[in-house]
Amino acid sequence: MLKQTLRNWVFFVTAVLAGSLSLSASAAVEKTMTVDATAYNSVPGQTDDDPWVAAWNNRLRPGDKVIAVSRDLEKHGLTNGAKVKIEGLPGTYTVRDRMNKRFKNRIDVWMEKDIKKARQWGKKKLKIVYKPVK
Repeated sequence: MLKQTLRNWVFFVTAVLAGSLSLSASAAVEKTMTVDATAYNSVPGQTDDDPWVAAWNNRLRPGDKVIAVSRDLEKHGLTNGAKVKIEGLPGTYTVRDRMNKRFKNRIDVWMEKDIKKARQWGKKKLKIVYKPVK
């Protein structure tokens, strides 16, 4: 009886550990996709009433590395708080805003109030690497 109880306990602990390892491994999976990338600014005409508040009520602060995503990308895990590396740009960006529903397969890199910089950026097709938010 003791031997059977010990065997059951070892089986249970093994199952729990294996489950937690597979959960942490799947949480760390990065995805890659190619998107159109444009830029936007916190100025009237490009945003809603308060140009410093993003779609999910996040307040944007100077120096933040933020992107907006087209709504079709949300189903891929690119939602509020997702971390994104953008080809050609240093650092990691955070999804904090969403674009008008007319846009598809697009990200918009936030460039604060620097309209000239955003225009120079233009529109590019590039690769992003991200960790989906569930």
